[in-house]
Amino acid sequence: MNKTIAETKVFGKESVELEKFAKSKNVDIGIAPVYLSLAALKEVNPSLLVASQNLHYEDHGAFTGEISIPMLKELGVDWAIIGHSERRSYYNETNESCNKKLLAMEANKMTPIYCVGETLEQFEKGVTKKVIEEQVLEGIKGLSKAYVEDMVIAYEPVWSIGTGKNASKEIAQDICSYIRELIKKEYGDASDKVRILYGGSVKPENVHDYLVQADVDGALVGGASLKVDSFRQLIENI
Repeated sequence: MNKTIAETKVFGKESVELEKFAKSKNVDIGIAPVYLSLAALKEVNPSLLVASQNLHYEDHGAFTGEISIPMLKELGVDWAIIGHSERRSYYNETNESCNKKLLAMEANKMTPIYCVGETLEQFEKGVTKKVIEEQVLEGIKGLSKAYVEDMVIAYEPVWSIGTGKNASKEIAQDICSYIRELIKKEYGDASDKVRILYGGSVKPENVHDYLVQADVDGALVGGASLKVDSFRQLIENI
């Protein structure tokens, strides 16, 4: 919940150069602003990958405060973050509701960034992989192989988001590799194409260490992406 429409327009104009720089390094970048700023961002940088932070699985109805896929597509928004840890923690998002959203997105040809990750309590109990397995398999249930190939899955341990605590690069690699194994068991060689990101206190100083890991294909970045300078440093350091 950052940046007004006016602030987003300023950032969006500066993102034009960021995007050019990223493309020169063969890096895809995208931004997921609040709903109110989606249209403004698309207007100032039409070529930028713009994602919604959430969506509803129904096209319309009595769901006060929600935003539907047709509403997003009308703005030219074809990406959305699903199951972010804050949505799971604060707003009772479940694997089941995430699955409904992912199925609706496939039907409407939208690309998801599907988030999974364990809490500190689960991490300390040593049940991380059990939690991740449930979140991945219950979330993607019923999706086609072709769709899974094109989706993005982000591992974001809840205990490292906004806390300054980082999962080590070894933990990130271990869990991202495990997610790829889960995809391989269910969808075969789709595991070679699905993009798996790490998210959780990613900064310019540590982004390289994460992204050189064999199974970490990118990063889902929070605070460090809010300023143009640090966003550029992230790209520089990949």
